[in-house]
Amino acid sequence: MARLIRSLRKPLTLTLTHQFHHQQQQLCISQHLFRRSYISEMRKSAFEGNILRLLRNEIQYELQSSSPNDPVTKFSSFMVDGRAGERWITLKKRYADEDIKLEVTMFDGAVPAPTPTPDGGVINSDEMQMHITVIVTISKGEGDGVLQITCSAWPDYVEIKKLFIRANENIIDEPYVGPEFTELDDALQDSLYDFLEVRGINDELAVFLHQYMKRKDKTEFVRWMERVKSFIERK
Repeated sequence: MARLIRSLRKPLTLTLTHQFHHQQQQLCISQHLFRRSYISEMRKSAFEGNILRLLRNEIQYELQSSSPNDPVTKFSSFMVDGRAGERWITLKKRYADEDIKLEVTMFDGAVPAPTPTPDGGVINSDEMQMHITVIVTISKGEGDGVLQITCSAWPDYVEIKKLFIRANENIIDEPYVGPEFTELDDALQDSLYDFLEVRGINDELAVFLHQYMKRKDKTEFVRWMERVKSFIERK
């Protein structure tokens, strides 16, 4: 009888021992996973905290480095729409029987600034001048087509690049856009610059656009950082 009890006790003991070791292993795995999760969460929190600190510092620096400006809503006879959060602004005006709209990019390129030489030539300097694209659309009512002129606005002058007639401002097509502007007769080129000049699209406008875009560039940068910061802070 004692031998039978001992023979039954041995498997039972082995079973209990096996269960105990299995539970210990499961506990160790759970503790390991918990530590890994805790460490991962701590690293994530520290990483996000560092990003937030850098963003706050950069936002504060940008706000302190220049005084706030009231939004500009008008330049000369143009009404200005700053289109917050976008890379474009829009200027509109009415001239005689024409509706004139200017769609203007933020800075979209840069080239070396030309520097006059003593002998009357021009060389490229180490300084860069920023480029802005201006798309001028002039319409005279429905059915009359629209004149579209693509210009470059440099820091102190406007340069015509292309002009053509579209059948309708809202139709997306591939019209023949004519020759390069510089290939036109010099007198015709001068007349087209005069055409824009009387409509307020001139060197003064170029100066204004560069000043405006410097402010917009800073404003949009701060807005972008604020949005990134808000997203990271969101739980």
